[in-house]
Amino acid sequence: MSPREFSIDVIRRLREQGFTAFWAGGCVRDLLLGRPATDFDVATNATPAEVREVFGTRRTLAVGESFGVMIVLGPKSAGQVEVATFRLDGTYADGRRPDHVEFCDAEHDAQRRDFTINGMFYDPLTETVHDFVGGKADLQRRVVRAIGNPIERMTEDKLRMLRAIRFAAVLDFELDSETASAVQHMARQLVVVSSERIAQELQKCLRHANRSIALEMLRSLDLLPIILPEVVETVIHFSEERWNLLLHSLKQVPELSFEAAMAMVLRFVPAPTDWKKHDAPGHGTVQDICKRLRLSNDQLAHICWLVQNRNMFDAASALPLAQLKRLLVSPYVDDLLTIERTWTICQGDATNEFDWVENYRSVTPASQIDPTELLTGRDLIQLGHQPGPYFSEWLTTIRDAQLNEQIEHRDEAVKLLEQLAGDK
Repeated sequence: MSPREFSIDVIRRLREQGFTAFWAGGCVRDLLLGRPATDFDVATNATPAEVREVFGTRRTLAVGESFGVMIVLGPKSAGQVEVATFRLDGTYADGRRPDHVEFCDAEHDAQRRDFTINGMFYDPLTETVHDFVGGKADLQRRVVRAIGNPIERMTEDKLRMLRAIRFAAVLDFELDSETASAVQHMARQLVVVSSERIAQELQKCLRHANRSIALEMLRSLDLLPIILPEVVETVIHFSEERWNLLLHSLKQVPELSFEAAMAMVLRFVPAPTDWKKHDAPGHGTVQDICKRLRLSNDQLAHICWLVQNRNMFDAASALPLAQLKRLLVSPYVDDLLTIERTWTICQGDATNEFDWVENYRSVTPASQIDPTELLTGRDLIQLGHQPGPYFSEWLTTIRDAQLNEQIEHRDEAVKLLEQLAGDK
């Protein structure tokens, strides 16, 4: 059973018990747009207690029961379905969640949702759309419009400002003028939203091929200085030409990881070589930004490495072999080659050096680019050396000699070690 089939089964079960139940939200929007739909969320007039009674306590999880939200567990292949009771939201003291809710019918539930294109319901059993907010018309007009009063919608959850931009960019829709004005008017209030939630929206924007549209909207609606002030300082304040070049480069590679796209956006932000030792999040460097956005350690390492090594392939054929090989064995090298080649092309420069690198990779065996280390720290101890801070320096020197193809065998490495130890 697929997730879609399971969600239909959930709706059927609720209907058999006399309840109203529909698909709600993004899956309806995507279905009507002919896009692949995911997250088949169900909205119903059944209360959480009644949902639990229909599906049993072993198949339900109360993830937000006070807000009317339950999870119904399906077969392994189907996953789970979120089932939410139609509700009216009270005030939003924290700018994210309602302080209290009241259960209601579908029409009133639609009024508290964010945008008209996300406020429709769909009955998969009768293939009927229930639209109380003009969502179908806005889909046809290709417009992202807040439901009701835009200021009220944004006030309820400040993250909706970023969501409005993401939907407009990803769907290639226009942002309704009143909605855009509300976003710009409230831009400074985005600071109350957690870094994690902001980062999630930013990642969704930058992973998409229309990432440059999202960035331009973030700038025009005054959200970019709130999220990435360093980009404003190092790109926009530097020159409009640099900003346009950045946007142009981001358009050239439709398929790009978030980390690679982020590295392109942060291209002109400092990335000190000792970023691993930089602990306190602050303001001004790539690692500061990653930590401020609460990105994972893997994401931080990926983005920092890419920015730190920008321009490294500009004269690749002149690099020492050890330096070139260390670059080529990085798990991030393909991203680096992609973004650096793209940047070079956008500047109108020749790509000869990148062609050279690709040729070198194709004709050079992997065992030659990344050979097994001739000596390790354990080897040094077995050879009678006491561990110390010089171990790392010795091993790096020996590894460099190996990668530079100056030595090839263990006995040569031991001889070099003896020379290094004698100079200590």
